[in-house]
Amino acid sequence: MKVGILGLGYWGPNLVRNFLSNKQITKVYGCDANSKRTDLISQKFPGVETFNNYDSLLKSDVDIIAIATPVDTHFKFAKEALESGRHIWVEKPFTSTSEQAKELLEIAEVKNLKIFVDHTFIYTGAVQKIRELIDHGELGKIRYFDSVRINLGLFQHDVNVIWDLAPHDLSIMFYTMPGLTPKAVAANGIANYYQHENVAHLSVYFEENCFAHFHVNWTSPVKIRRMLLGGDKKMCVFDDMENFEKIKIYDSGVEMNSKEKIHEALVQYRIGDMYSPKVNSTEALSLGVSEFLTAINENRNPLTSGYDGLNVVRILEASDLSIKKHGQLIELK
Repeated sequence: MKVGILGLGYWGPNLVRNFLSNKQITKVYGCDANSKRTDLISQKFPGVETFNNYDSLLKSDVDIIAIATPVDTHFKFAKEALESGRHIWVEKPFTSTSEQAKELLEIAEVKNLKIFVDHTFIYTGAVQKIRELIDHGELGKIRYFDSVRINLGLFQHDVNVIWDLAPHDLSIMFYTMPGLTPKAVAANGIANYYQHENVAHLSVYFEENCFAHFHVNWTSPVKIRRMLLGGDKKMCVFDDMENFEKIKIYDSGVEMNSKEKIHEALVQYRIGDMYSPKVNSTEALSLGVSEFLTAINENRNPLTSGYDGLNVVRILEASDLSIKKHGQLIELK
């Protein structure tokens, strides 16, 4: 297969490198309106042919178009790619609205094309291990999901901090909590510097008496990438800033023994051993490329498909409504 990478800024060169290294890819093209970016790609990857306009890429012989441009351009470029008969890879978040996502999915279904949304963290060894532990019942029933993703920068000109940072952890939430259905969203945030919120808190409520919370911040003096999953058997801490023990499993929990009257309930805390399982260290983006190409060959949806992208966008949309209404609970249809 042949692939064209649209957008050669921050993330585009990583896509070029990973598609080039996959044996199923016979040709990689690069496309960006900025000639300095295409020149850099040509210098670093001499075998990559480059274009400075999208029409030239669409007229080429590519089978796949990977879109790594600002989110407000995703729908336009993705729709044109699908209508021209190409499979698409789209960076997160998938689209600016859920209606846009639905339209792209409808086109892909009619034309039997595949959509891959780059929720990269799903392909990390750590998140794969967490899902494995959950599937094996080691954590038990998930009670809560608590995530912190904060750092100093980078401010985005087109979206707020929730749209920029939360898609990572929302995608992990959906992947590690299969079968749980979000029912409502509440969000609070503040814009200290320009029109987009730079600090925000997002809460997601589930039908199964489960809760997820996300803290995102562009203006933190420290960088934290940590999430907790609390199960009724064990608890899991995933710290992406750790070089070695990224996952720690705690045999800890709460046991409630109630008598006849609720105020006489006895709360007992269980604190047991902790261990850190070994995780696969293969680059996540490389695994994502392999999964997408395999899905195309097998005529199936990839692990992170357009439907997963839609699920995340629905939460992001609801968060915007809630922030505008100062944290009002927004029911999900």
